[in-house]
Amino acid sequence: MELIFHEKQEGSLCAQHCLNNLFQGEYFSPVELASIAHQLDEEERMRMAEGGVTSEDYRAFLQQPSGNMDDTGFFSIQVITNGPELISDTYLALFLRKLQKEGYSVFVVKGDLPDFTPVMHSAT
Repeated sequence: MELIFHEKQEGSLCAQHCLNNLFQGEYFSPVELASIAHQLDEEERMRMAEGGVTSEDYRAFLQQPSGNMDDTGFFSIQVITNGPELISDTYLALFLRKLQKEGYSVFVVKGDLPDFTPVMHSAT
């Protein structure tokens, strides 16, 4: 059986470790996440400027620190989901069989799951 990738927590880089564990590999470094955060900051600045660069909201926005990262290693990860989709037992069986043939491991979690309410999650 192939091993599950687990990146051990170092410092306050929770977002980096969360993403790398989710995607099962060393995909994100602090430098890459900082670059993404700066890109998001610039996109947010441009969106806020659409309301007018002389507006009170825009000036207040410019005075705030980045909500996407800070100097401590904090990176904000925002995930928006519309919720789970109901699929048939047949589709699920075929999909899982395909994954196994491609070499993936399939794990089953049993138990009562809470009701799903679409929300925006933020991890650090």
